[in-house]
Amino acid sequence: MAKSNEWAGKVLALVKGGNQAAAIAQIKVAPSVKDLKALQTALAAAQLAGRWRELDASIADNLALLSAPRLHRSP
Repeated sequence: MAKSNEWAGKVLALVKGGNQAAAIAQIKVAPSVKDLKALQTALAAAQLAGRWRELDASIADNLALLSAPRLHRSP
């Protein structure tokens, strides 16, 4: 598994390369909330935040899903 700082950089490279579908797929399997927040700050620093609605919505949705408490524990 990639380190958190590497993950955000790799997803940012996908976004800069114009491959939003692959970036959204990676966002859906993000390792943690910390990684998603690092991606958000990287997008803001690169002035790419707000350019693609689907990408921003995917980040917000997955932040909410990863931040929510789990309803049950796995055995």
